[in-house]
Amino acid sequence: MGKLTRATSIVDRLGICLVYPIDNAREPTSLWSELYPRSKMEWSWDADADPRVAEVWHLREQLARSSDVAYAKWFRGRATFFSLPVFHALLGRLAGAGDVLAGLPHESVELLERLRELSPRSTKELRAEVGLRGKPFESLFAHAMKALWTRLLIVGTGEVPDGAFPSLAVAATEMMFEDAWNARARVPRAAEAELAKVLARSKAFAREVAKSEKAVREATAATRRGGPDDDDEQL
Repeated sequence: MGKLTRATSIVDRLGICLVYPIDNAREPTSLWSELYPRSKMEWSWDADADPRVAEVWHLREQLARSSDVAYAKWFRGRATFFSLPVFHALLGRLAGAGDVLAGLPHESVELLERLRELSPRSTKELRAEVGLRGKPFESLFAHAMKALWTRLLIVGTGEVPDGAFPSLAVAATEMMFEDAWNARARVPRAAEAELAKVLARSKAFAREVAKSEKAVREATAATRRGGPDDDDEQL
């Protein structure tokens, strides 16, 4: 079995997993801990670095490009993979919490509109188009993207050769996973059951889902009562 096929099987079995472990903890689950369960991961890219670290990073790109799983910087802003049924169920959870577009920063709205026009696109290209290129706008762009990642409004689809270093390719979820997006109100029971198993198994992932749902509920409520504008929205 090839590494890509094995990695896809791991994501399908776990439902949700990170790419790398956090402080080498077993929870939340990660591709690294599944592929190399007896090996401590050391984040290093110098000449003496463990070559498996870079190998898993490249595997992440191949997985995201495959569309056999979904990829987003979701869990605490970290690279996260989802099986397609679990991803569909999560989209349903968020849609059930309220309006997933409510209270978004206007920069997030503009980025999403660009991706609705054409997906996927490189983050470098997006930054240039919305006028957020350069260090002075780094935090503003990161905040805008975080809002979209958190609500699973965008997904990663691989990388784009973009100068000295490749840029992440991103797409609007509704464009990349159109069927799941359009069926958010009709999630199959089997997919809901898969998500329930994942959340029962992982308190960390369960807390993250609850946090995302709460953000959508509060933003929706604030919008309906004419509350704080998007700049005050806490994501």
